[in-house]
Amino acid sequence: MAFSTQAARVAARLVRRPLYNRIRTTFTNAIRPATVSTQLTFQRRSYTSPATLKNNTLETRNTVVQLLSNIGSKREVEQYLSHFTSVQSQQFAVIKVGGAIITEKLPALASALAFLNHVGLYPVVVHGAGPQLNKMLEAAGVEPEYEGGIRITNAKTLAVARQCFLDENLKLVEALEGLGVRARPIHSGVFTADYLDKDKYKFVGKIANVDKRPIEAAISAGCLPILTSLAETPSGQTLNVNADIAAGELARSLQPLKIVYLSEKGGLFNGETNEKISSINLDEEYEELSKQWWFRYGTRLKVNEIKDLLEDLPRTSSVAIIATEDLQRELFTDTGAGTLIRRGNKLTAKSSISEFEDIPKLTAALQKDQAFASTDSPQAAVEQFLQKLESSSFKAYADEPMDALAIVHPPAREGEPAFLSKFVVTKHGWLSNVADNVFSTIKREFPKLAWIANTSDEYLTWFFDKADGSVMQGQNVIFWYGFDGGLEEAAAWLKSQRLNTAKQPVEPVVSSPVTGVKQQVRGFSSLTRPRILGRGYHPRQQTRGYATESEAPLPGNTNPNPPLRRSTSSEFRPKKVALVGARGYTGQALISLINKHPYLSLSHVSSRELAGTRLQGYDKADIHYSNLNVEEIQKMQENGEVDAWIMALPNGVCRPFVDAIVAGGGAKEPGSSIIVDLSADYRFDDTWTYGLPELIKRETIAQATRISNPGCYATAAQLAIAPMIDNIDGPPTVFGVSGYSGAGTKPSPKNDVNNLKDNLVAYSLTDHIHEREISRQLGVDVGFMPHVAVWFQGIHHTVNIPLKKQMTSREIRNLFQDRYAGEKLVKVVGEAPSVKKISGKHGVEIGAFAVHSSGKRVVVCATIDNLLKGAATQCLQNMNLSLGYDEFEGIPLD
Repeated sequence: MAFSTQAARVAARLVRRPLYNRIRTTFTNAIRPATVSTQLTFQRRSYTSPATLKNNTLETRNTVVQLLSNIGSKREVEQYLSHFTSVQSQQFAVIKVGGAIITEKLPALASALAFLNHVGLYPVVVHGAGPQLNKMLEAAGVEPEYEGGIRITNAKTLAVARQCFLDENLKLVEALEGLGVRARPIHSGVFTADYLDKDKYKFVGKIANVDKRPIEAAISAGCLPILTSLAETPSGQTLNVNADIAAGELARSLQPLKIVYLSEKGGLFNGETNEKISSINLDEEYEELSKQWWFRYGTRLKVNEIKDLLEDLPRTSSVAIIATEDLQRELFTDTGAGTLIRRGNKLTAKSSISEFEDIPKLTAALQKDQAFASTDSPQAAVEQFLQKLESSSFKAYADEPMDALAIVHPPAREGEPAFLSKFVVTKHGWLSNVADNVFSTIKREFPKLAWIANTSDEYLTWFFDKADGSVMQGQNVIFWYGFDGGLEEAAAWLKSQRLNTAKQPVEPVVSSPVTGVKQQVRGFSSLTRPRILGRGYHPRQQTRGYATESEAPLPGNTNPNPPLRRSTSSEFRPKKVALVGARGYTGQALISLINKHPYLSLSHVSSRELAGTRLQGYDKADIHYSNLNVEEIQKMQENGEVDAWIMALPNGVCRPFVDAIVAGGGAKEPGSSIIVDLSADYRFDDTWTYGLPELIKRETIAQATRISNPGCYATAAQLAIAPMIDNIDGPPTVFGVSGYSGAGTKPSPKNDVNNLKDNLVAYSLTDHIHEREISRQLGVDVGFMPHVAVWFQGIHHTVNIPLKKQMTSREIRNLFQDRYAGEKLVKVVGEAPSVKKISGKHGVEIGAFAVHSSGKRVVVCATIDNLLKGAATQCLQNMNLSLGYDEFEGIPLD
């Protein structure tokens, strides 16, 4: 089937889209005031009248639309712009900006907001300042106090907080004005609040009223309103309010089309597949979503907070959780960039005309189809179509307002595809993504589908995104997915259906219309489709301390008495962690990590040697070491005082403590408190889950209550050998060298610096417990020879692996890269990694891949920090999974 000239132009146009980053760079250069050489420049705006500002906006709007068209189609850009400008300016969007975004992403944030302003849009920005406040309080010598995750804000703290908010507000305003965008700082007058609990929290507010007038005045003057989350009582007393709560109450007052939470993660993630959730249709998906094993704690809180907010807004409103740099792509393209959450409408499926309760509504929806609309009598054409439809087998999918209607004919014979004969979507259906939801429903029910679209269809790019392949025939494109035989199978099917009427052979169309890569599909979130958990990419949100009224990640506020319509369920309080055996290096590393974790708090820290002394390096609460015995531990468990127990004790010591926890009712079944044991006591016990997330199914760890943390040597060795398992011919040997922190704090020749100076100490050269651990987990015999060197922390492994067949270094390196693709804590490098580079880091580096001249033996090197990924970091990964949090929450990544 040959291309027609017009079709060829369509295909060519569809694949000539520049990369998003290139256009962002172009725009950033275009609006930078100092830039004079770039072809597209924007005049710096002077402080003149609103009319002059309006003219400036009109002058640049067309240019910016052209630039935006490079991140999507011009149709998408114009459609969304029209949608956003259809309401009053203050109702376009409320954007919540965390303090960390201002610190780390200020240029990108200012550029993104300038982008919106240059096309005549006025987002209302409200920001926090959590990390900055923490630093200022530390510098001022103010000891933080928390109650239930909320900072107790006394007069001195409030004074520092007020100055901090003013400083950060000014930074953002100045950055915007440096790009020629007028911005108005609004520090007061918008939020009126009552005391949350004056006796308990001091100057922390609960918003009671929102005054829109300062915002409306700023926009009328041509300025972006930039708000702090400070509030005042009716008498004028300043109060501290959480920025997420302020943004929510602002949205309830303004009723915007969009509420945007800028996030380091760039969205929410499926806890089973680690994939970013493109969208959540609450009416259609929430019930099933709430049944998922991973939908707990932080994720449940975020979604429930948003669900609560959207129920107070028009059904046209939606919430987007996105990265700063993806703001334009989220707002102006169908595919989006982050996670879009909306109420949506439930979908229905019908298999006969009589099942439709409102035939006139069905007829009206079908009349919008191009095939009927172009006839002399669309109504008569639709009626004739419905008569024929009644005598055939079909399934019709639609939402309640019928913004999207699809009619699918099941396959006549097994192995053939279903056929999508009608797909009619209103403008609102595209803008609210109902089309994606309907199509995703079809895809779940019909694994093989074909359909036809005209080359003039303005949504042709959307169909390309949904298809596995396509062919051009005259003015039509025939799409399909699920054809295992690809083009050959499609051609045979087309011939059998008499759809391929042309005599020419079928020729494929380039399957990606925009970038040459399949685009993200914004349909159902795939939350309810179980998949075996693999090694998916799982971005993390930057860890930040609690600020103001708990500036936890959106909208993870842990306030037990939050203002207005907030959930008060104890399920969302910070999880209480007891650390037994905290004196050692690993215990100290865990204390540091938990101190920065937004959803965990230490309740007990036990150490026989340090009992009675104050815990250092932890500022969420004033904690002193205790010396817990088994009776006390059992009683604590019976009283529900602890959600997670960490055993950081020497080998052979922790069994009585574990027995006490179990006797107290913990670690028995999913949902009860959990135990993570860092010793070797349970690594050979099949009733415990071995917690190495990169090699063990994360679903298994997430559903476990008793988790045995792997050894440091064993973690690095397994990761260095696992990708080669199918190619091994004989036992691998591991030559391991550790820093002396691995020998613990109890004095011995292995941690005596004088003994280690100019020396290398070998020990337990056969039958080491890690040798048995590695061999048991990998299912192959492994030889392990440990040594201690004079550096403090970090391990180096040199691993010799005999091969079944000749292999090249490149082939082996590819195996490792494929095996660990997307793993945030495993880095595959070319050269042999060094201990110096891994010390203090939370991951593993694997490299060298030196192949013997025979091609039958490879040497792989691996490095790991024995205190972090070898112990504390891995413990936190396992706890996060088991408690239902993001696996990497609280883990600082490079």
